[in-house]
Amino acid sequence: MKTFVLTAALLCVSATALADKIAIVGGKVFTGTAQGTLESATVLIDNNTVVSVSNGADVPAGYTVIDATGKYVTPGLVGAYTQLGLVEVGMSAGTVDSSVTTLPISATGAAYDVSYAVNPDSSLMAISRVEGVTSAATTISRTEYLFHGQGAVITLASDAQPVLKPKAFVAVNVGNAGADDAGGSRAAVWVMLENAINEVKEAPKSLSPTSDWHGINSRLDVKALKPVVKGEVPLLIHADRAADIRQVIAFKQRHPGMNVVLVKGMEAWRVADELASAKIPVIIDPEFNLPGGFDQMGATLANAARLHNAGVTIAIGMETHNIRLATQHAGNAVAHGMSHEAALAALTVNPARIFGMEGTIGSLAKGARADLVIWTGDPLEVTEAAETVLINGKVIEHTSRQIKLQQRYQAFSESDTASQYIRLD
Repeated sequence: MKTFVLTAALLCVSATALADKIAIVGGKVFTGTAQGTLESATVLIDNNTVVSVSNGADVPAGYTVIDATGKYVTPGLVGAYTQLGLVEVGMSAGTVDSSVTTLPISATGAAYDVSYAVNPDSSLMAISRVEGVTSAATTISRTEYLFHGQGAVITLASDAQPVLKPKAFVAVNVGNAGADDAGGSRAAVWVMLENAINEVKEAPKSLSPTSDWHGINSRLDVKALKPVVKGEVPLLIHADRAADIRQVIAFKQRHPGMNVVLVKGMEAWRVADELASAKIPVIIDPEFNLPGGFDQMGATLANAARLHNAGVTIAIGMETHNIRLATQHAGNAVAHGMSHEAALAALTVNPARIFGMEGTIGSLAKGARADLVIWTGDPLEVTEAAETVLINGKVIEHTSRQIKLQQRYQAFSESDTASQYIRLD
């Protein structure tokens, strides 16, 4: 029945795909702004941007109307930390752009720039966007270096140019995996990280290819890390165990001008007050409740709620192939104590804020990019679905490789040809 409802709804709005002016009326709208959630509101979109969000159903002349009565409307979901556009099959024998080995242009890995590698035709893009994900942060996942390159914020539209913000952040892992790649011990990875950062602070303003330079960073690494040191670009630090997170907090105290973000943080709840005091946001997958290693012994489904209640800014969405399940993860966080509004913010405006894109993506505010989703019901309920998705003001085609395969084999199973392979006894 849900498939029929979605199909019928898409037929109703398909004519708006090329419309310049769209009015979405009657829905319960989570704005991601100081307006909060409006029970029966109208969202006006003109020329791919949000014009206004207001109570009531007044629509100016010239707008194509989409009726969202009885439904939820939210900003498009923002994947907070992914490898979307960089990986299709992680164990492929071919090139996997989310993995980097050593090259002479970089000594610490900071120089690598994923904006050159994003593939808008990846099947994961369509699979994710039909579930309401309209943009994402993407970066390298596997490397033999200290840093995981310069990540980008991308749109999941089928655009020829998917990058919304290149060089949006730099990531580093100081947990088990990071220690293994940097000397085999935390005693090595932290010394290397401190020296890499301090070296950039003391480096000359300009390093030409002929400049005398003997640092542990290459010249290109220094160039990539300068905005990080200045706090203009966030440094995302992976850590799970409480002891590692305390080191992240101490790092922030030593470098107060830097914009530090904790990633994953399975035991972050144990130091929630300290994280809040240090103003360090956390990007988590709240679904983890079992230890995958000795640095994750304190994993709990209450992690997100405890962090939020302590005043920590939370972003949810640490997946690639299953980023479409982020709403389910957020719903489980609500079931374990997080407020509904905070969970929606963790999927939308909070990741946008972390990457310096608040007001552009992740919220329904005047002047924001018109990325939004109309849901059949509460998006944090697993029985509800994204009914209509708009990216940059255009209704996307509600299809993906998975949907096409489902339709193909569903039709085959109902055909006469298939009956010879189906046992009826």
